[in-house]
Amino acid sequence: MLLSEPAIAVAHLGKDYEVSQRAGGMGAALASFFRRRTRLIHAVDDVSFTIGEGEVVGFLGPNGAGKTTTLKMLAGLLHPTGGAASVLGHIPWRREKAYLCQMTLVMGQRNQLYWDLPAMDTLLVNQAIYRLPERQFRETLAELTDLLDLAPLLGAPVRQLSLGERMRCEFAAALIHRPRVVFLDEPTIGLDVTMQERIRRFIREYNRRSGATVLLTSHYMADVTALCRRVIVIHQGRLLYDGALGALTERMAPFKLLAVTLEEGSEPPASWAPFGERVDGGDGQPMGRVQLRVPKDRAAEVTARLLSQLRVADLTVEDPPVEAVIDRVFQGKLDGAVALPAGAHPGRSDDHGHDGTVETSP
Repeated sequence: MLLSEPAIAVAHLGKDYEVSQRAGGMGAALASFFRRRTRLIHAVDDVSFTIGEGEVVGFLGPNGAGKTTTLKMLAGLLHPTGGAASVLGHIPWRREKAYLCQMTLVMGQRNQLYWDLPAMDTLLVNQAIYRLPERQFRETLAELTDLLDLAPLLGAPVRQLSLGERMRCEFAAALIHRPRVVFLDEPTIGLDVTMQERIRRFIREYNRRSGATVLLTSHYMADVTALCRRVIVIHQGRLLYDGALGALTERMAPFKLLAVTLEEGSEPPASWAPFGERVDGGDGQPMGRVQLRVPKDRAAEVTARLLSQLRVADLTVEDPPVEAVIDRVFQGKLDGAVALPAGAHPGRSDDHGHDGTVETSP
């Protein structure tokens, strides 16, 4: 059986910028007028990955890692310096009409709505731009209104809406033409916790109903853990990891966190070191909750010793939070990772098409 073509295919993609540099002061300003000094920045450096139709993939990295630059190239807003990319069989930066009608880019707190007009007017403008038949437009509008609870919002001037209300209308405007590929760049930034959860539920349900491919960047790990089984991690423009989110935790953090609470009145041990590394920074009071970091292969043994040697009121064993795992990746602490030779990239497997290998070459 032949495998279908991926919705997104990126091969050795790169984007360089030349940035002017000079010291402060009038003298330096005059000198740079005659002789300008520049520095080359590799915003995206030899990045390769593929994404299948219908996948929701998290695209992670710190500020300046190259996430937004990559999304802008895939959306056709930027031309790459090198490499190639294909989205739905199209080269994005050619900006062919057939491609633009099948994709959308949503950037958190970037407004496409007309500020002084009702949000409905922007939807009608987009209907005209995409030449949507009236029946299709009304059916999609009804579906989005139901999913996002837009009925009380569409008739109000955009400037009178809260940030969360505007973001819901932004999604409606971006999705009214039923795109097959959706690029989301920090879609929940600045929203309160309740609205963040509402947007996550919407993205999940929209993906389920439409089968759209979603590539999501976010600094909120709750977005990623709620929506993505697979993540791509980049740092300083380079690919660090491409694979299952669960495998990232499994491979990059080979330890467990044990939270221990002693019974009231019981004496804590003189030192917790024989059990594990204490990471809670507490003061060791008898009623305090102590958190220990223990190697995974010793978690069962340490748990048994704690229960047998101390008067334990409560004990939990947990994996480290994903935020901590990602931070270890960025710091280069790739415990248990499989290093690849320079230029190599993750291969295919049965779990969403990637085996979770790591690239650590400079």
